[in-house]
Amino acid sequence: MKLSYLQRGEGRDLVMLHGYLSMKESFYPQIEYFSKFYRVTALDFPGMGGAEALTSAFSVGDYADWTLQALSDLGIAEPLVLAHSFGGRVTLKILSRGPYFDRAAIVGCAGIVKKRGFCYRARVRTYRIVKKIAPKFAESRFGSGEYRTLSPLMRESYKKIVNEDLRQDARKIGRPVLFLNGSKDEETPVAGAKILHGCVKASKLVIIENCGHFAHLEDPLAVQLAVEEFYNADL
Repeated sequence: MKLSYLQRGEGRDLVMLHGYLSMKESFYPQIEYFSKFYRVTALDFPGMGGAEALTSAFSVGDYADWTLQALSDLGIAEPLVLAHSFGGRVTLKILSRGPYFDRAAIVGCAGIVKKRGFCYRARVRTYRIVKKIAPKFAESRFGSGEYRTLSPLMRESYKKIVNEDLRQDARKIGRPVLFLNGSKDEETPVAGAKILHGCVKASKLVIIENCGHFAHLEDPLAVQLAVEEFYNADL
């Protein structure tokens, strides 16, 4: 696929991986800040931002493969990484395979599948029944608002992504990881960040107070200072 990316600054490589249905520009404050010290490369994932549409339903592993190939094409090896949400999923998957990144900072990391109760299971069964009778109605009435905005192919990809729990992958990681989480994040709650922090041996957890899922935009200075300290720490 043709790459959609921006690159700014000089020096050591720092790669930024955005959240689901977001884009490379979502890191605008961090690009402005870190490009003073690093060569910052922000990518658009396939199917998002300015990137080309998917040609098959990507899983997290497929996005990891794509990311490694993209970085290879750009001549980037063992960079620092700053990721958000879904970008964190991809980062964990890559790090579970080996030391492809030096160290990674992840804001609002996704990857924990919540325990699903009776109501959820009943809704899924209802959806499957309704889909057989009236598929268009089922697609318009069930699922999250985010899910309903997706194309059929992106929906298949989305289901693969959100149904994969990454705890086992996280336990394989040997590189340093900084998890940052907004104290008011309802999309990826602090409880999930604590689970991932417990899975990754060489990890640190920082809570950004009074912020939600987009802490890097709500309090960019707090995030940037924590990330900068982590990148420069002797570990």
